[in-house]
Amino acid sequence: MAPKVSVLLPARDAGATVDAAIASVLGQTFGDFELLAIDDGSADDTGARLAGWARRDARVRVLKTGGVGLVGALALGLEAATGALLARMDADDVSLPERFARSVARLEAEPALSGVGTGVEIVRHDRPPSPGLVSYGRWLSSLTTPARLFADSLVESPLCHPSVMLRREALVDAGGWRDGDFPEDWELWLRLLQRGAKLVCLPEVLHRWTDHDGRLTRTDQRYRRDRHTRLRARVLRQRLEGRPLAIWGAGERGIALCRALQALGAHVERFVDVNPRKLGQRIHGARVVFPHDLGPPGDEHVIASVGAQGARAEIRAFLDSREFVEGQHFTCAA
Repeated sequence: MAPKVSVLLPARDAGATVDAAIASVLGQTFGDFELLAIDDGSADDTGARLAGWARRDARVRVLKTGGVGLVGALALGLEAATGALLARMDADDVSLPERFARSVARLEAEPALSGVGTGVEIVRHDRPPSPGLVSYGRWLSSLTTPARLFADSLVESPLCHPSVMLRREALVDAGGWRDGDFPEDWELWLRLLQRGAKLVCLPEVLHRWTDHDGRLTRTDQRYRRDRHTRLRARVLRQRLEGRPLAIWGAGERGIALCRALQALGAHVERFVDVNPRKLGQRIHGARVVFPHDLGPPGDEHVIASVGAQGARAEIRAFLDSREFVEGQHFTCAA
């Protein structure tokens, strides 16, 4: 009989951390799973360690690639998986004992959900994690409803990839993970959301997410800020096809997003900014206006692209007071 959950754990040269990762999976209070440990071309003793776990616990199966990268390793795991639910795990992380039980319970209680992530504790072993990452972790734990997660889905990646559990059917129907010039996890969440999937983050901290200088998000070109901007622009273009746009924020982020949108053929009519020195300027052909110059909600869609702490809440409050409806008249995208 197939297990309920298939856990996909890719590993490459993870001999120093993979034992703790696997132990945390095998120590879950929910036990109806198989663990697909995927050795993605390791040159250290990762393969031997995985084989040792497979000998000790029948739930562990080892798969091997020739070193195809994360997306290729996940594709192999997806092909081999037999569970109706798929859980991700990274070889340098630790899942707390209740992670699978809480995730399965939420998915069983809400059949309309396609997937869940969890709150995370971000740890570094050489120094404290950066304030930005700690803030990101707090933000993840605030996305506790599908509506809230969708509304913030273009701010940052709204789920911590190795904390996620997905319905296999939803993932396969969406085409699985894709390789490209973008972060593979965020692109997948956005593609699922575009198809009408509902995703949510459990607020409880159920996963320890390890940060280090060698992490892919720090070393791989696909995770650079400009790649994030292009991904945002592409999704905005799809969501807002043909509508005139106003970008709230004539700073570095807003201007970069404007360029990316214009490269895709979108029409950015104006910028909105609170800096009086920018009032009346034209940036890439778009005139800068004050917030009070926006007028009533209409066909123009406002994209909030301001990264300063607290700015997103202030913009939302202002637009709400002017009867702008989030998703219909404005979107937060930074």
